[in-house]
Amino acid sequence: MSFGEKILEYKSDIIADLSELIAIKSVSGFQADCTEALDWMMKKAESFGLTTKTYDGLAGHAEIGDGEKICGVLSHLDVVPEGNNWNSLPFELSVGDGYMYGRGIADDKGAALISLYCLKALKDSGVVGKNRMRAIFGTCEETGMHDIELYFENEPVPDMSFTPDNRYGICRCEKGILQLELYADTHDGTTLTQLHSGKAVNAVPDTAYALLDCSETEDHQLLRLADAKNGNFEFYYTIDGMMVLSRGKAAHACEPQKGLNAAVALIDLLTSNFSLPSLGSICSFIESCIGLDNTGVKMGLKTRDAESGPLSISVGTVHIDDGYATCTVDIRYPVTMQGENVLNVVKMAAANENLNVKVLKHSEPLYVAEDSELIRLLSDSYEEIMGEKPDIYSTGGGTYARVLGGKGVAFGPVFKDEVSNIHNANECINIEKFFEHAQICLEAMYRMYTAE
Repeated sequence: MSFGEKILEYKSDIIADLSELIAIKSVSGFQADCTEALDWMMKKAESFGLTTKTYDGLAGHAEIGDGEKICGVLSHLDVVPEGNNWNSLPFELSVGDGYMYGRGIADDKGAALISLYCLKALKDSGVVGKNRMRAIFGTCEETGMHDIELYFENEPVPDMSFTPDNRYGICRCEKGILQLELYADTHDGTTLTQLHSGKAVNAVPDTAYALLDCSETEDHQLLRLADAKNGNFEFYYTIDGMMVLSRGKAAHACEPQKGLNAAVALIDLLTSNFSLPSLGSICSFIESCIGLDNTGVKMGLKTRDAESGPLSISVGTVHIDDGYATCTVDIRYPVTMQGENVLNVVKMAAANENLNVKVLKHSEPLYVAEDSELIRLLSDSYEEIMGEKPDIYSTGGGTYARVLGGKGVAFGPVFKDEVSNIHNANECINIEKFFEHAQICLEAMYRMYTAE
């Protein structure tokens, strides 16, 4: 019997506690609600007899052991907005067909709670560790990671760590992340009076709508063009003009090809019928420089490397109204590229449309050697539970591993090809697989805690 199997003794308690944790609507950006989730976690840890510490309601940890070296598991308690088209209540844990559903169940509340119960399992089993073992929790991972930056201003970076915030096997490379806001001094379109879509820069929006001041002939032409376009469009006549509603499919910005961007699809439709100047500079930039292609080819950014794969680009939000026009863009670039070079290309393209560019977030790429001690330990832990070696891979996603200085990687909790709908409606995780992750997590934490 592996040590990791001990986590199964707590299965019913974990599911009961998940129900409480999912019910806390800790949407990133609403800090009071995110702090509520952190406080809940700290109280639970204290009830287990663990030592806790928090910083400004943004981040904290639960800990066992008193060794010199620190090992850590980092996870986050904030979630993206619920979005639309759920088949169940997003902030209520529901179970069906072998899955658990709820916003945050896969990203990342489920894994966060598992890491806490792993500490409990280590303590209850009387394991004597040679190191300190921490479960570290943040509340702003989805909106910039200033939570974990604050934490490491006050606490040392663990000597060895992982974050269960991706998929199995072991992610040793994370692409660079460049999140930008592009904005005009004013909305300079004429035909387009409003366009709104999206709530987060790192998510592909699934709905968008536009208001148009156009002729009846243009209305009818637009309806005919919609049948041939990639998207699902609805048309309504209102007192303010024609409203066009666009429905797409949400996805994480690190894999925009898995979704259908409702905002970009809507702009693609509008530009097929109206001139770019009549739609304004934001729409002109999106159509001319990004479009429905996610590879950056329209700006000359299309590239890839052997270590981490291709560059991707995604429009997250678009907001155009009387007096303002803005959009956000999320770019994931390969680990061998320089972020400043990518930024300069975007700035030049934006300047052609008289747009300003503001950097919202820039996270440098992560790279950890495949033969490192950490990779070996995690690989052995995975093999102990699953009976096979894990894949070693790269991702466009951004996790807390980026701030660990090469001492940490992403590891789980979702298995390859498993349905999880992260950042989408009906976020879920397979119950059987979830508890396989729990066993792997405990096995890895046990080995870290007892390592020489």
